[in-house]
Amino acid sequence: HAPYSRFAVGAAIRTVGGALHVGANVENASYPEGWCAETSAIAAMVSAAEPGPGRRIAAVCVVADTIDGRLTTPCGGCRQRLAEFGMPDTEVTVSDPEGRARTYRLADLLPESFSMEKTA
Repeated sequence: HAPYSRFAVGAAIRTVGGALHVGANVENASYPEGWCAETSAIAAMVSAAEPGPGRRIAAVCVVADTIDGRLTTPCGGCRQRLAEFGMPDTEVTVSDPEGRARTYRLADLLPESFSMEKTA
């Protein structure tokens, strides 16, 4: 739902337990109140699963148009949200609608994420 930016994004999460959860960006006229696709997918995962493997992200795929020919990676806030439920080796694949893709490790996208251990 991207009536303001017209920049649709989709995300799919695969948990350590093998479940799939999907999300899409949902914009709002009050811009800060919108949700990124990754956030929507994480919310679906949390809503569907008990704590444990069902809430641990093994891999995520984000699909969006390119910007100036470059694949779209998760924003900083979403990188931190993914780190909350993922692991340093969680695979983050970004793709455009034509199927051109690249895979990163979450630790490479967000090398010094906040964590319970670092904030406790």
